[in-house]
Amino acid sequence: MGIQFKQVSKRYGGLDSPLVVKGIDFVVPKGSLTTILGPSGCGKTTTLRMIAGLEVPSGGQIVIDGKDVTHLGPSERNVSMVFQSYALFPHMNVIENVRYGLDVSGVAKTEAQERASHSLAQVGLKGYETRLPSELSGGQQQRVALARALVLEPSVLLFDEPLSNLDARLRRSMRDEIRQLQQRLGLTVAYVTHDQSEALAVSDQIIVMEAGDIAQAGTPQDLYERPSSAFVAGFMGEAVLFDGESLADGAVQLGPLRLLPRHAMAPGAVRAAVRPEAWLVGRELMAGEQPPATLVGQLKQWAYLGSFMELTLDTELGPVFVVSPEVERHWQVGQWLALSLPGRGVSVVAAG
Repeated sequence: MGIQFKQVSKRYGGLDSPLVVKGIDFVVPKGSLTTILGPSGCGKTTTLRMIAGLEVPSGGQIVIDGKDVTHLGPSERNVSMVFQSYALFPHMNVIENVRYGLDVSGVAKTEAQERASHSLAQVGLKGYETRLPSELSGGQQQRVALARALVLEPSVLLFDEPLSNLDARLRRSMRDEIRQLQQRLGLTVAYVTHDQSEALAVSDQIIVMEAGDIAQAGTPQDLYERPSSAFVAGFMGEAVLFDGESLADGAVQLGPLRLLPRHAMAPGAVRAAVRPEAWLVGRELMAGEQPPATLVGQLKQWAYLGSFMELTLDTELGPVFVVSPEVERHWQVGQWLALSLPGRGVSVVAAG
């Protein structure tokens, strides 16, 4: 077993202070990567800091590799953390930064040097030993921070928003490197981010937090395709939520649209989370034309993004955001267009 939370809670202040984390349970299996995802203030960073021993729980139990570590300090947990800010010592060169944790732990200098060199090689920085942090790019600094965490041979590796200071292209490549390294070394990783695409790309398991509670936990595919609530559906990607009605025959009515949900819903009010790529844009319409079984929308804005178009349309259901692969099509503000939902990319959850 990797990490286990048993009814863990956290509040700052006295007993009348509100709980930041509200008695949560979860497991990070050994050798897997679990992402804790959620909006600002949901409790995800506090949860990570409790795993690290940087925060003491107000209640509950934390177990790492079968050992109760609830009241142990950071140095007693065999856990390493990679921070958002990298936290490198500016006056030390790369090898000294990586070796620092071993030096203060009393590891022999020769062994510390060998382990630090090996750790740098693992993250692709062999040959950078004598450079200062100021001589490195953001991605290289992040690799040094990662090597410094790995050199301690932790049983658990923690990441706190590790890619937020990098540009989009570097973020994607660094994200892939972290995932490959985790899989190659069989590391147990807890990873905090607010970026849904990052979570989908790196995770074996995603835990979505909402206001100190766990809204849903599962595989990336579970959360994206089978969200259990409107909050999770709206948070996992750019889904837009619409009010609808589940009918006695099992279909869901969404304005003029009728669709079959992935799983049966009780008759009554529902909410449908529709992802932008789920919409199919049909032909251009004459003003006032209403083809059957389609949603009519007027194009208010479009943007060309190379391999796809982003469209915003006004409809009777409200604003609809669409991602279309039809980059060569003639788009014009004011056009009336027919929209339909073939099925995939729509999640239906109970209202409320």
